[in-house]
Amino acid sequence: MAVSLSVCLFATNSIPSPGGTGRCKYTGQSVRALPIRVFTVGKKRSPAVQLLVDEYTSKLRHYCAIEDVQVRCNPRNAREKQAQIVDEDMAVMNLIRPDDWVVLLDEQGIDIESEEMAELIGGAADKGASKLSFCIGGPYGHGPKSRERANISIKLSSLVLNHQIALVVLMEQLYRLFARTTIAKSCFHMLLDLRTNLLY
Repeated sequence: MAVSLSVCLFATNSIPSPGGTGRCKYTGQSVRALPIRVFTVGKKRSPAVQLLVDEYTSKLRHYCAIEDVQVRCNPRNAREKQAQIVDEDMAVMNLIRPDDWVVLLDEQGIDIESEEMAELIGGAADKGASKLSFCIGGPYGHGPKSRERANISIKLSSLVLNHQIALVVLMEQLYRLFARTTIAKSCFHMLLDLRTNLLY
């Protein structure tokens, strides 16, 4: 079940944008929670990682539609590194739709904080995207077509993360964002009700 997401209730910084004021324009607003797809290029996951991913996927479905999409590493069994990158790149691009808002997870991407992820999601909905697609690259990273298609590139850590660990971190951050902002929104309305009862 999808819910509206009241974003940026905790935001202290914002993702830089051309001509922006540095303030989060979604503060206190309800933003449509876009369906989310997470593309991960890689080999078969370890049982422990899959268990965590399944758990967060189940929790996130209380807030939005989410799909965990695994893309096979080196789909055409290429022997050369560059050929493997190209094959994986095409496999991902074939799954991305024209109206997706594409977020690349990349070690060279923008370093954002947990709170700033809310502005990213709010911004995607505001720009008319139908889905939010997060892409985690294979062992050699993202291909040129994926980089060109991406609306934004972010990094989850200054450390280089294994793609399976990056997936778990992303899922946890998404769940933290939805759960936390939903709780904050509920508390906000409770405080308004309390103030109204005291005044009247």
